[in-house]
Amino acid sequence: MTARQHAQHLLDFIDKSPSPWHAVASIETAAKAFLFNRLDESAKWDLHAGGRYYVVRDDSSIVLFVLGHKATAESGFSIVGAHTDSPGLRVKPNPATVSDGIARLGVEIYGGPILATFTDRDLSLAGRVSYVDDRERLTHKLVRFERPLLRLPNLAIHMNRGVNEDGLKLHKQNELPLLLAQLTGEQLPQPYFLSLLEQAVGIGAAQVLSWDLAVYDTQKGALWGANQEFIADSQLDNLASCHAGLQALLDDNILNQAESTLVCAFFDHEEIGSESHIGAAGSFLTDVLERISIATSPDREDHARALSQSFLISADMAHAYQPNFPSAYDADHKVFVNKGPVIKANANRRYSSESISTARFIHWCEEAGVPYQRYSHRCDLPCGSTIGPIASAKLGIRSVDIGCPMWAMHSLRESAGVLDHDYMIRVLKRFFMG
Repeated sequence: MTARQHAQHLLDFIDKSPSPWHAVASIETAAKAFLFNRLDESAKWDLHAGGRYYVVRDDSSIVLFVLGHKATAESGFSIVGAHTDSPGLRVKPNPATVSDGIARLGVEIYGGPILATFTDRDLSLAGRVSYVDDRERLTHKLVRFERPLLRLPNLAIHMNRGVNEDGLKLHKQNELPLLLAQLTGEQLPQPYFLSLLEQAVGIGAAQVLSWDLAVYDTQKGALWGANQEFIADSQLDNLASCHAGLQALLDDNILNQAESTLVCAFFDHEEIGSESHIGAAGSFLTDVLERISIATSPDREDHARALSQSFLISADMAHAYQPNFPSAYDADHKVFVNKGPVIKANANRRYSSESISTARFIHWCEEAGVPYQRYSHRCDLPCGSTIGPIASAKLGIRSVDIGCPMWAMHSLRESAGVLDHDYMIRVLKRFFMG
């Protein structure tokens, strides 16, 4: 693919993946097309060299791996890690209320979104619903409202005269409920919402027990700029990294010639600290890697040997320099859109990069013919973090934190560069080649 084709493929992937649960379903569909086999965590695993496998935990975290032709104790694991979740709004358990005839949905803030970017957008809902089926079994299914369903209208400037000077400030409890519908006097808001859910999933409202519903922007991703050199979409942080890792792995040459065991690990809950049974701080990746070792070697010491030779690339988006706000950046560590992957460093280990892991990534970039950049956050601003330090510490393996530069991180409409996504895929392919 050309760089622009990779970028369009990314936008299509994001548009099919309006929630972490949909993102994993999209990844699973892509993996199945390359003959990956799904493993059940409750069953015994029968693994073969060259085999292609994946494991899903709780529908929103997934680990894919290709078992290398060399023993893991001799070659280790080559891992690309990223996350499937993005900051935003999630629907509360009893969300529907009515005020002066207007039905509204109560939402909770997930992670650290830029709340103002949710105003005046064509919003809708996506996620999963848990219910009792016709055989009285508990089950669940994905749900997505394709059409614009919700809106958060701004207050007119005539009633908020200081908005352009002071910025838009939304009260998190009182001013975030999303407008849903005008109700007649006989309609109650909660049954009305459940009737919409019933129509969307084809399940009787009485059967629905609970849900995980994320608010998403229905506007599709787009190429933009005078030369279409930029991309815009929601969830670039961090579905762009998931897509790059997946595209690097799903390459016939890499799949057929893997010497070491290749792994893509995509976790939910990074935006809220990763502390869950499916997050990077949980046991998911540890369990999968250990089971690979157990299934391929009778010697339990071989797993420790494999980890000692393993490497993790933590791929998460990076802050690109925005020339309208020069004071927000360290002048000596500005990174630019379409100038290559960014290596992120922090002395307090908010990122996992250190000199040796950084040098190795630079070497892979040079071998792939890919430019690279170095980023350090301003010392007087709090620094974000990634799955890198968490997974690296839990597994005891070396790691580097990298990502594509982007603008407006955590906005509902983020931007990045066409060339950078192609660069990222190329260097991750080089990493997987060993």
